[in-house]
Amino acid sequence: MNAIVTVVGNDKVGIIAKVSAFLAERNINIEDISQTVLSGNFVMMMMVDLSHSLKPLETVKNELSAMGESMNVSISVMHERVFSAMHRI
Repeated sequence: MNAIVTVVGNDKVGIIAKVSAFLAERNINIEDISQTVLSGNFVMMMMVDLSHSLKPLETVKNELSAMGESMNVSISVMHERVFSAMHRI
């Protein structure tokens, strides 16, 4: 099962490292990643594989959201099918 992780907020050192470490600790593989900084705003999208995750999607979503709050960034997780349906033209 794949999901899309998005991270948005003010750029600061360690965002990618913290999110990547969180995912690795839960056996979630990053399959693709794109990130940029626009006028000091950090934006990252990741396609992750949760098929071997140690925790269910809902728990991962809640934990990442809480981690984002502690880092003053917004982190959201959405199942790939939901993301694709929302962005279909």
